[in-house]
Amino acid sequence: MAKKFNLPIRMCISCRDRQAQNQLLRFKCIEGSIEIFDGIGRSFYICKNCLTQDKQVLKALMRQCRSGDKDKFTNRLKEIIADDRKS
Repeated sequence: MAKKFNLPIRMCISCRDRQAQNQLLRFKCIEGSIEIFDGIGRSFYICKNCLTQDKQVLKALMRQCRSGDKDKFTNRLKEIIADDRKS
């Protein structure tokens, strides 16, 4: 009989929807900038559905990173999404 493994459930910071960890994108804040999580430090998750809703995601990012530069967040998030789609 094969063992069934439980998938870790995580919450999106924007919509607060709970999904399997492998369905979410993981980021972290470094000095007011968003980076893809590299295994060190605190992180947060954003679902792929929320990435298309700029206004809602920006509000959640401002709350999470405790910084007020919306343009910086918007530009960096778009760069990360574009890089993710290329690979």
